[in-house]
Amino acid sequence: MVKETTFYDVLGVKPGCTQEDLKKAYRKLALKFHPDKNPNEGERFKQISQAYEVLSNPEKKRIYDQGGEQALKEGGGGGNVFSSPMDIFDMFFGGGFGGGRTRRRERRGQDVIHQLSVSLEELYKGTVRKLALQKNVICDKCEGIGGKKGSVEQCSTCHGSGMQVQIQQLGPGMLQHLQTVCVDCKGQGERINPRDRCKQCGGRKTIRDRKILEVHVDPGMVDGQKILFSGEGDQEPDYEPGDIVILLEEKEHDVFKRSRNDLIMRMHLELVEALCGFQKVIRTLDGRDLVITSYPGTVIKHGDLKCILNEGMPTYKDPFTRGRLVIQFVVNFPKSIEPSLIPTLEQCLPPREEVIIPEGAEECSLMDLDPEQEARRRDQRQVYEEDEGGPSRVQCATH
Repeated sequence: MVKETTFYDVLGVKPGCTQEDLKKAYRKLALKFHPDKNPNEGERFKQISQAYEVLSNPEKKRIYDQGGEQALKEGGGGGNVFSSPMDIFDMFFGGGFGGGRTRRRERRGQDVIHQLSVSLEELYKGTVRKLALQKNVICDKCEGIGGKKGSVEQCSTCHGSGMQVQIQQLGPGMLQHLQTVCVDCKGQGERINPRDRCKQCGGRKTIRDRKILEVHVDPGMVDGQKILFSGEGDQEPDYEPGDIVILLEEKEHDVFKRSRNDLIMRMHLELVEALCGFQKVIRTLDGRDLVITSYPGTVIKHGDLKCILNEGMPTYKDPFTRGRLVIQFVVNFPKSIEPSLIPTLEQCLPPREEVIIPEGAEECSLMDLDPEQEARRRDQRQVYEEDEGGPSRVQCATH
């Protein structure tokens, strides 16, 4: 009669279970609650390891069944009652105490990178986005074996290397060695008889699973910043899973452009506003309205820059510290003015500089010039000269 069943309950097995049942239960729970995958489940992982250590040892199991955990602590188990949980894990998965975990971690799956498009408003205020992903997970039915226990055998074609070497003769005494992936085992180095393959994964050892990640975008994050989900990448037997990396991609905004922690915007003014003053309303990224005023007597020139302190982007991990809101003014000049209004306008503006025209000076007409059209014309002329074998810029070397 078993005195207590705590260790059996931790592993989810019954007192009369076999060693194979114990191993299966421990494998599943240890992978699920390992601290690398679930940092907050360290105590649970410790309990799982201790339970397996006792129940997998015939002598400790006998003492525990007769007197419970107290009997083990009173010295019935001999020496230290429990080993390190990591040593148990390494012995089970890595092939030995101490160095197994290091060797296992050297074999690590690739990281999976996903781009997440975010608006400037989301980078300003912060947000939580849910991202649905498909990833490979170890098949729970065959536990990553790919078939029945003992059904995996070394590939006879490549002798377990996963590669095949072909020799081609290029000529007398000339041989070429070509190395290719083994076509029979697809580079795995092992084979499973089709009738013994796992019905769930078809011998692939992994299945596709849907994973929903909650991506926390903090205020002040920047374009190209990475958000890491450690150990959430594709799973593969005998490999540590890689990471899922979320790469933020900032969408272009209609009004604001970001420069580090500053926000830059262009504001168009009519000439009367630039000369006589104005009031304008700016809607911020978090929905507030800012009123700016230029008082009469203050002249705003085309291209002038002004700024509002502490109204730019928040600083990452210090959201109450913000950059500047920089405003570049663009003054819209009228295309023409009614001639009858010119005298009145001249009375309001500073007088013209008096110009003395020399005798015999030639009068010319001003024509409109489009810089973009001129640039296209230069490009076309350059292409024409290259096609016609125009002047060469290559200089001959003298000896």
